[in-house]
Amino acid sequence: MTAEFLKGTNLYLVGMMGSGKSTIGKHLAHTLSYRIIDTDEVIEQATGQSINQIFADQGEATFRDIETQVLAQVAPYTHTVIATGGGMVIKQENWSYLQSGLVVWIDVTVDELIARLSRDRSRPLLKTTDDLRHTLTTLLAQRLARYAQADATVTHQLGEKVDAIATRILETLQTVIA
Repeated sequence: MTAEFLKGTNLYLVGMMGSGKSTIGKHLAHTLSYRIIDTDEVIEQATGQSINQIFADQGEATFRDIETQVLAQVAPYTHTVIATGGGMVIKQENWSYLQSGLVVWIDVTVDELIARLSRDRSRPLLKTTDDLRHTLTTLLAQRLARYAQADATVTHQLGEKVDAIATRILETLQTVIA
């Protein structure tokens, strides 16, 4: 599939941690001949610290400020797929940057997120929880209205492969732009 209909517009992938933004983003970027930027990776490179270290040493508020700075730096790019952190949508200020491109919410059920994240204790918001379902359900409830502001929503289907999701994203965006 060609990217002509996008006219170089950036794609911002939003969604919960574990929804596949980074993996799908790489596939989309390759398919579109776009570059891929993962905001969490940029934060780690720029600060020389892991996301966990930033959360532990400076707190979530500082992390969210750094996240906004990174988003401001990448927003002027074109021909780029940007995989954002799951909480990127929390700050209203970030929406001014996100809306410089097309925002795609990768919607994944809490059950699927649990299956993907049940052994993953590398994520700072999951480090202190004994009830993964409650934590993910609460985070999703807090972010749902923001995710719903996306230009397009693609809901993960059970067993769906990355290339199929990427294709559905592009098909959905074609209807949004048309």
